[in-house]
Amino acid sequence: MNGAVMTDTVLSQSAVKHLVDKFGIVDTERFISLINKERFDYTEWQRGLFDGMSGKEILRAASEWKKNKDNE
Repeated sequence: MNGAVMTDTVLSQSAVKHLVDKFGIVDTERFISLINKERFDYTEWQRGLFDGMSGKEILRAASEWKKNKDNE
């Protein structure tokens, strides 16, 4: 959206579309169910994502992720 702030509705619709495009409708529904059932806290998860990793390990993981993403 070129830096513009999108509404919650547009954000939700866009996110679900991306999930469906990537995982299909069934796995998207499973994912949404898991999030709702487990009261998933994305912020808390994100804080612990790189715990115990050095800067070099994080850089290596990011480089590998980008390489895989470019090959999709």
